[in-house]
Amino acid sequence: MNKLPINENGLNASQLIFGCMGLGGSWDSSPIESTHVKQAHEAVEAALESGINMFDHADIYTLGKAETVFGQVLKEKPGLREEVIIQSKCGIRFGDQESGLPTRYDFSKSYILDSVDGILSRLGIDYLDILLLHRPDPLMEPAEVGEAFHQLKASGKVRSFGVSNMSAGQIRLLQRNTDEKIIVNQLEMSLNKIGWLDTGVHVNQEAARQNTFPEGTLEYLQMEGIQIQSWGSLAKGLYTGKNIENESESVKNTAALVQKLAKKKQTTPEAIVLAWLMRHPAAIQPVIGTVNPARIQACGDAVNVDLSRDEWYSLYVSSRGERLP
Repeated sequence: MNKLPINENGLNASQLIFGCMGLGGSWDSSPIESTHVKQAHEAVEAALESGINMFDHADIYTLGKAETVFGQVLKEKPGLREEVIIQSKCGIRFGDQESGLPTRYDFSKSYILDSVDGILSRLGIDYLDILLLHRPDPLMEPAEVGEAFHQLKASGKVRSFGVSNMSAGQIRLLQRNTDEKIIVNQLEMSLNKIGWLDTGVHVNQEAARQNTFPEGTLEYLQMEGIQIQSWGSLAKGLYTGKNIENESESVKNTAALVQKLAKKKQTTPEAIVLAWLMRHPAAIQPVIGTVNPARIQACGDAVNVDLSRDEWYSLYVSSRGERLP
């Protein structure tokens, strides 16, 4: 596998990341139950047994309950905090009928600082290894974000910083206004979400008009040594067992090819899908969102799977549903 750029920043991160979005129960104000804590323990244990030492949170996941139950796991497993890398995200503010406000984004200094305090409190820890800004805020004042980063670093509350769902231009603007190196960008990427690849192969092609992935972003991240993390990496199980009776022929063909390769390499379909992402020279670090221990373990074997160029291209072209230009 490719060396992770993130490890050049003093981190010893696993190739895979456990995404904690599914922890804590439902996305409402219902209380956390003992079953939710038990589920978190089992998921974290499965991740650790699979060689995963990095955990991805966001302050909005199950309305904060994901961080709270993870914090309970840390409390009940003394010493675990020092063995893992924890990152969380902030910047999304949900709307509600009572206030009449819509869901919006907030990168104001005060909101970032308050968000980190809330994250640390729910997790029951003193610092985050990485803080990510969740989605681009059109009203972002870059210098103000830079001030927030400086204050968080100086106070010891955050050790490193990154972003999520940002283009190369947005990261350049932010980086110009902070002395803290942006070390991560988390983007939706999977065998089903292939715009990041098509952007490159569609140069000077009419098909480029249909692609929304920002041109040059992948190359910029590689040149700057910014770790690319992929969310939605398993494509919601589209190729690994989900009912695809009503899906397109390309999805059905790709799922069959994934199964064929898994059988050939004596591994799991999940490992094939993730290994396909990690085969790319950009050293992509997939985030897996399942909380099912068996499926977490099925993902873990991805680090042992080597796909040839022909196998990689066969999956890519199959997912496209049409030949390359």
